[in-house]
Amino acid sequence: MDHRRRTAPGILSLQVLFLLFHTIAQIMAEQEVENLSGLSTNPEKDIFVVRENGTTCLMAEFAAKFIVPYDVWASNYVDLITEQADIPLSRGAEMKGRCGHNESELQVFWVDKAYALKMLFVKESHNTSKGLEASWRLSKVQFVYDSSEKTYFKDAVNPGKHTANSHRLSALVTPAGKSYECQAQQTISLTSSDHQKTVAMLLSSVHIQPFDIISDFVFSEEHKCPVDEREQLEETLPLILGLILGLVIVITLTIYHIHHKLTANQTQNPEVPGWLETCPIWHTEIPALRAAGRR
Repeated sequence: MDHRRRTAPGILSLQVLFLLFHTIAQIMAEQEVENLSGLSTNPEKDIFVVRENGTTCLMAEFAAKFIVPYDVWASNYVDLITEQADIPLSRGAEMKGRCGHNESELQVFWVDKAYALKMLFVKESHNTSKGLEASWRLSKVQFVYDSSEKTYFKDAVNPGKHTANSHRLSALVTPAGKSYECQAQQTISLTSSDHQKTVAMLLSSVHIQPFDIISDFVFSEEHKCPVDEREQLEETLPLILGLILGLVIVITLTIYHIHHKLTANQTQNPEVPGWLETCPIWHTEIPALRAAGRR
């Protein structure tokens, strides 16, 4: 009896562990992450998709490059000088992500995890003059890099892993239910753990939606960035002005033509006052004069 009492908790613990393992395995099986960069015609652009329960919950398309300053020895091996590493986000990178109602995350790793990018998105509601309005934004960027990696770093002093973080970031602000699109290049500044150096993250050809995706693998209506809207206006403004000018010219010529025609008709057929029509001379002498003039 005592032996059974001692073994019962052990069996119960094993059952709990088995149930926990089964639940974790089921959750992992229900989440899918896919790098679809091969579908892009832009060799610098990456496409990442996170799916949960068979439904797309986060999509991100963008090209990214990181400008990282680092120290090297000068030729005298006494002084330090600063070099710059240009690190592009490689196509075919590993990724993982998670989706939530108010918070989503995308993580990307490349070059044997020597480089890692983490982007955190949040959705918030705000009171405005129009009432309660919801929007989402990019709230945090973290970039981890290894200056001992030889592809982009050459003879770095004290090589090793460093972390660069954004500070009070509020970027890519977009109304809830829409995707963010921006072809223009945007720069996000990050502060590195390597002597507080500033790392620049350059984003371009961006199309991202971390929340409220209605159709699988399909972005919702685009919210364009102000730079793209201004450039589009600058491109279409000359065309609009040309059309307006052409329309003004056509209207002016039409009015002139109508006015000229009416004036000519009035000259050929002048109006006769009523009192003159009652005069006998108008009906006898005037027609004769007209006939003589035609001869």
